[in-house]
Amino acid sequence: MKRIYLASPFFNDTEIENLSKAEVMLREKGLYVFSPREHEVREGNVGNPAWSLATFTNDIRGIDSCDYVVALYYGNYSDSGTAWEIGYAFATHKPIIIVHLGDSSNLMIHEGSHCNLMGLKELEEYDFEELERSRYSGKMF
Repeated sequence: MKRIYLASPFFNDTEIENLSKAEVMLREKGLYVFSPREHEVREGNVGNPAWSLATFTNDIRGIDSCDYVVALYYGNYSDSGTAWEIGYAFATHKPIIIVHLGDSSNLMIHEGSHCNLMGLKELEEYDFEELERSRYSGKMF
């Protein structure tokens, strides 16, 4: 079973709804999904140094143990944590599938990815066995 690290912000209703949909559709494809939202560090006080380090370490382990990273990306001014996860995945030679949910992209995100999908519908249709490459064709900046 292929392992997916699902990078995404989950700070508002839209992000949570899209993340929930992506979690379900990836699992329906028979993939193991590590979603940081489902693996949040619960012990300690949120925001203190021990919690921060535990969260960081947990997410790094999730990326290190995955086969691919799927990232829900909301455009040029997306979540900095998600952008960091994408960069770390690139540096560790993980194939990155970007799901574009915004109306623009930063070239460092789309050029560093293996595949660029335009929305959740394309994620639903994507074949993780084929792992086809695709370039970004949307608006930049």
